[in-house]
Amino acid sequence: MSDEEATIAMVDSNLQRETILPSERAFVYSMRLEAMKRQGRRTDLTCAQVAHKSDGRKSRDILAEELGVSKDKMQRFIRLTFLSPELLSLVDEGRMKMLPAIEASYLSAGEQEHPLDAISAQEATPSHAQTLKMKRYSKEGALTAALVHSIMEEKPNQVEQFKIPKRSIARFFRPSATKDEIEGRIVRALELLEQAERRRSELGGVRWAT
Repeated sequence: MSDEEATIAMVDSNLQRETILPSERAFVYSMRLEAMKRQGRRTDLTCAQVAHKSDGRKSRDILAEELGVSKDKMQRFIRLTFLSPELLSLVDEGRMKMLPAIEASYLSAGEQEHPLDAISAQEATPSHAQTLKMKRYSKEGALTAALVHSIMEEKPNQVEQFKIPKRSIARFFRPSATKDEIEGRIVRALELLEQAERRRSELGGVRWAT
């Protein structure tokens, strides 16, 4: 096998795994496409070992057909390979959505540090609209760290959060309590308080016979 054939065989084998992270899929697609471009006329090793000719079609069109995905979807995944390792990790963790990540991938390596710092400071990832704005400023050569922080300060699609210092409520929970357990118990306590206050209000309106 040539180097290109070996790469294609290895990539195809990896695609058979049940669970593939977005970053893994991105690099697998990218490696497969590059191997096909280098290989030239031989573009498929999966169909009964028959060498198919491209018939003038682009490698990316042939690859999308072989993978059973749309060309746009394949290109979106390949675009993730331009993200910094730190931002790509956020995509794998599910903290950063696909569309914002794709737009962020058009920022330079240095510019990608800006949203990463803002994510850490604000504990929130940018929306698609916000990364589109960052991309526009980047094209104009005007994207700065301060501007990215300003863009991310207002996030209309993010639910407002209310934070309570853990030390203030620690005595009400066991040390091993999870975040969901703590949240659930606080909500339940507030519901019980609301019910008690409603009963007191109702009793306050009753006139007792003498």
